[in-house]
Amino acid sequence: MFLSRCHVPAGRRGLALLRRTIRLCLLGMSGFGLLPGTAQAETGTRDVTIGVLAYQGELAAALDWAPLTRFLDERLPGYRFHLEHFDADSLRAAIRDRRVDLVVTNPGYYVAMENEFGLSRIATLDSPQALSPDKATGSALIVRSDRGDLQTFGDLRGKRLAAMAPDAFGGYLLVVREMLAKGIEAESSLKEIRFVGVPMMRIVEAVLRGEADAGVVRSCFIEQAAARGELRLDDFRVLADRRSEGAADAAFPCGLSTALYPDWPIAVTRTIGHGLSKQVAQALLAMPGDTGMAWTVPADYQSVHALYRELRTGPYAHLRDVTLAGLLRRFWPALLALALVLAAWGVHTVRVEHLVQRRTAELRASLRARDEAEARVRSHQEQMEHLSRLSILGELSGSLAHEINQPLTTIGNYARSLLRRHADGRLTEAAVVEAAGEIDSEAERAGGIMRRIRDFARKRSAVREPVDMPALVDSARKLIEGMLLQAPPIVCENSLPPGCEVLADAPQLQQVLLNLMKNAIDAARELPPGRQTIAIRLEIVDKRLVVQVIDQGCGLSPEQQAHLFEPFFTTKPDGLGLGLPICKTIIEAHGGRLWAQSNVPSGMCFSFSLPCHAVSD
Repeated sequence: MFLSRCHVPAGRRGLALLRRTIRLCLLGMSGFGLLPGTAQAETGTRDVTIGVLAYQGELAAALDWAPLTRFLDERLPGYRFHLEHFDADSLRAAIRDRRVDLVVTNPGYYVAMENEFGLSRIATLDSPQALSPDKATGSALIVRSDRGDLQTFGDLRGKRLAAMAPDAFGGYLLVVREMLAKGIEAESSLKEIRFVGVPMMRIVEAVLRGEADAGVVRSCFIEQAAARGELRLDDFRVLADRRSEGAADAAFPCGLSTALYPDWPIAVTRTIGHGLSKQVAQALLAMPGDTGMAWTVPADYQSVHALYRELRTGPYAHLRDVTLAGLLRRFWPALLALALVLAAWGVHTVRVEHLVQRRTAELRASLRARDEAEARVRSHQEQMEHLSRLSILGELSGSLAHEINQPLTTIGNYARSLLRRHADGRLTEAAVVEAAGEIDSEAERAGGIMRRIRDFARKRSAVREPVDMPALVDSARKLIEGMLLQAPPIVCENSLPPGCEVLADAPQLQQVLLNLMKNAIDAARELPPGRQTIAIRLEIVDKRLVVQVIDQGCGLSPEQQAHLFEPFFTTKPDGLGLGLPICKTIIEAHGGRLWAQSNVPSGMCFSFSLPCHAVSD
């Protein structure tokens, strides 16, 4: 054979040279047509691509799987089979892109790709060193032979582990499941997990250099590498070797740290038809053992599914549940930061609550002080209004005695007349009835004057209720006429619709009317009688009741009108200047407005408006 004449150096130090030599030998055999698939294909032959997971590198994969392509080329002459070597990621991409027809891979990768791409296994490798096709693949956890401190899986806590990849079946996951069965969670118990990728010899080198305390390799890997002269077997020891534990796997020929799983399958992809799949399967099952490779019917891969379900990875990653312990182990820095944030938030909340309570107490004290101040203001306002009413009565007191004296004089005259008639003997029943009626009428007149004055002067709390404004104007008019010696004519022009009332305190509005009427009378007191008439108009403007008190006096200048409602401003020699400001305060407290404007052709017009209050008949 051409290969036998190729010089192959032995030993780990000649590994790089070995790989270059094997590649040259393979190229040489291809040139002489000694390797399958190297000769030109006959016309009409079909290319069939076999994708192989090359966990030991491309050269090792080419040597290991050369008998497969050679046998299939011979058994199926209408097809030309050739190998392509991939790592896990590139093989997945090749299957996805439909660039491979057959796939040879480990059982874990097959289960993952079966679920994702619908691969169908047609045969399982029947390796001579395996106990059976169902018990052929395992992992060895290797350590340096001088590490006496590493004897069991429990000794790995806090140590560094080298592995191929997070999803590597024999190169990582088998050991993870074994550790989990012994109560050890790899990610949280190990100090570091270093994934070095392919080829698997990198794991051996990391352990040998001390970069990792232990490494995960496929079972029989170090024995085969030692046979090729790539390492010294005495430099390594298999941790927790099952052969020394008297287990069911004790007959396995290689060092073994985990349970055994089915051997590698060969599977067809969706690019290949059923006819070719059947021919390939029949050829593989008929492949004789002397070719260096044997195949059997597809093995049961449920143990592989069970591993993925238990680890909640691969096709069963969706079963991964979130536990409190797992979150604490995996995200403790973020959870610690969250706890600090929550603690800071709690402290801030307590501080804010304290400030809010203190501020609330301050606001309550401020509100109490405001309420007390408002109560004092209301009390002072009521006193001012009362004093204003008494002031009006004081100004009218000169005429008040005359108004009361008139009914009293009439009563005295009738009484004396009765006495004279009685003395003369001329007293008749009709005269007594007439005199008694007049006396009663005059007494009622005097009593009405006194009652209105008493009600007007009484100090009381404001009570708002529906008020009939025309009736209130008429009452104020009668009170003015009863208190003045010679009251001028007061004419009321009522344009209000029936039932129109305002919600107000009647005595306060009466005080405003009396003040405005008295000011109008004073403004025209020295004028001819024709100009002393006072007009009062009631009307609705923009849904508000407007009351106007109009005189024909001498009026006020614009400068005087600008200061009319300022306290202590007056145009009267003996005035206090409080009447109009108090009136303005009363009207505004009722939601209204008080204003003044010049009357045409002479005099002033004082107006105030109030919201209407509808009252059902």
